[in-house]
Amino acid sequence: MDASLLVGLILLPPIAVSAFNGLVGLFVPAWRGRELLIGTLGTLAVAVPFAAAVALFVGFDAGYLAGHGPPGEVVRYFTWMATGDLSIDFAYRVDQLSLIMTLIVTGVGALIHLYSIGYMKGDSGFWRFFAYMNLFIFAMLNLVLAENLIVLFLGWEGVGLCSYLLIGFWYTDRKNAVAANKAFIVNRIGDFAFLIGLFVLFHALGPALDGPFGFDYATLLAPETLSLLGGGTALAVALLFFLAATGKSAQIPLFIWLPDAMAGPTPVSALIHAATMVTSGLYLLARLSPLMLMAPEAMAVVAVVGAATALMAATIAITQNDIKRILAYSTVSQLGFMFMSAGVGAFFVAIFHVMTHAFFKACLFLGSGSVIHAMHHVEHDLEHRGLLPGHESEGPHGLRAERLPYDGPFDAQDVRTMGGLRRFMPLTAITFLVATLAIAGLPPLAGFFSKDEILYSAFLYGLNDHSWAYFVWIVGLITAVLTAVYMGRCYLLTFEGSPRWPANMDVRPHESPRTMTIPLVVLAVLSALGGFLGLPHVLGQSWIHHWLGAEYGGPVAEPELELAVSPATEWGLLALGAGIAFGGLALAWWWWGRRGLEFDARLRQRSGALYRWASRKWYWDEAYDAAIVQPLVGGARQGLAPFDERVVDGAVNGTAAVIQRAAGVMRLAQTGVVHAYALAIVFGVVLVVALMLFI
Repeated sequence: MDASLLVGLILLPPIAVSAFNGLVGLFVPAWRGRELLIGTLGTLAVAVPFAAAVALFVGFDAGYLAGHGPPGEVVRYFTWMATGDLSIDFAYRVDQLSLIMTLIVTGVGALIHLYSIGYMKGDSGFWRFFAYMNLFIFAMLNLVLAENLIVLFLGWEGVGLCSYLLIGFWYTDRKNAVAANKAFIVNRIGDFAFLIGLFVLFHALGPALDGPFGFDYATLLAPETLSLLGGGTALAVALLFFLAATGKSAQIPLFIWLPDAMAGPTPVSALIHAATMVTSGLYLLARLSPLMLMAPEAMAVVAVVGAATALMAATIAITQNDIKRILAYSTVSQLGFMFMSAGVGAFFVAIFHVMTHAFFKACLFLGSGSVIHAMHHVEHDLEHRGLLPGHESEGPHGLRAERLPYDGPFDAQDVRTMGGLRRFMPLTAITFLVATLAIAGLPPLAGFFSKDEILYSAFLYGLNDHSWAYFVWIVGLITAVLTAVYMGRCYLLTFEGSPRWPANMDVRPHESPRTMTIPLVVLAVLSALGGFLGLPHVLGQSWIHHWLGAEYGGPVAEPELELAVSPATEWGLLALGAGIAFGGLALAWWWWGRRGLEFDARLRQRSGALYRWASRKWYWDEAYDAAIVQPLVGGARQGLAPFDERVVDGAVNGTAAVIQRAAGVMRLAQTGVVHAYALAIVFGVVLVVALMLFI
């Protein structure tokens, strides 16, 4: 089938259905109640692009495996802008990297849309939710399929806008609106760096190339073009694009928005954290990998920042009690692993972990949504029976309200109110367990292979005269242990042990509907099997490496390394990775499986200030508030507000006063006497004639 037609089938359904559901829902209130139809259309708008992407992949893969596959096909629609040395085409590229990202976005996105039909049932903004979700998918597809950096930036800004709309979906709750604003503002910092990077590239390459420069990858990443960039320019551009990536992909210093993004509905969290927005930064670095490799200093910064982010977020995750916040900091930590991989030149491994992470993190978030869905029913039942703390009277069955395991109101997202859910929600528990073992890196699940490849790549890079990479490798090992520990804690406190909500013998949760459990099963299977696409060298051929790697005709560049790791060493590294996963999970079971919440109290007591700092996110928000927000706000109030009031407003008000006074003088000429008007006309005619005769 023609590639342009398939690309159209990928891009048009999401934007068309988004506009349809949004506009019809806005102007035809009766449409808003057709939830099943709205949800079905919204899901098909992502499933059809997935089918088209599969068709492209199969056709592309057949030629590739035969040894004569094309390096990529460009579909051009029209020239977007053309002036002087600049000419931008609205065009899309179909190659190995864009195809695998499109399959992830549409495949996982379709499952999340299907899940949302059950999760959002009965919500007054159901129609608006699916309109936003489809628009999000469209923006992300523009980003990953773009043929040039300008069209990519269009999708880049689009996912930023959609994240604002979806995080603040329940905008009547102030904390949701604040979280949406925070995400939008923090991402603007990274977007500004992206723009500066574009300006620097155009300034360096625009006049130097024959013909107009369009930021297209074929021209930009060609060796003869990159040779025109000096070392300082390449370093500046690489760091600017990395700063842009830290915004979208939540790395130090711009990670602070992502945990607060939990304010949105759980399907939004799954979409942002697993398949779309947070992968944008990694995709950008992988797409620009030939440029990034020209700046080894920038690569070191990428790897070290990724390692620091991974470790920091993992320490925070251990102290969290909100199930979605645990997973949010887990996402930040796993993204750190991906940046570690990119920083040591293993860009294809970073994309491999993007893929496996999409599977198990989507499964975890949707599983948490299933749990929250059930616990909200528990909360409503307890409220109806009058059994929540604060109710003095006995319930209808003579039951009294019980104390919660913490101070404060009942929270359906707090793992301390859960426990023992496996017996009530077996399917959710099994799928959540599979995803937990996968992210912990337990062999042979998906996370084991992708995480092992990251650690192996860091070790290999250190072996090749980059000693700083050993630091990254060690931090990665420590973080891998912490990942297994905090994810084991999350599963154990949620699904094992005894129920901890009030009146748990009488009030019981139930399993979620099929629209929610079917996606969980599919994602759990992918979490178990997805890692076999990237087998390590000693176990066989890595399909993902052969698909993406430049040495095999793919678009992702790799550094030239002289030294290799021996098979015995590689087996040892594999055993170390497996041992870390087993050890971390064993610690989690020993601590929380046997002692439950009691160990939380012991850990808090033994760790002292460290636990308090970690639970407060190492005071990043407070530091930014003290160092940036308050000085800016205070400076604006003290310096800019008087200027605005006296100069800007004064000029506007002064102009109005002058015009008012001039009008007051001129209105005196309006006497209402016809004879006076006639006399004025005569004088005017005489004046005009005199001017014509004598001048």
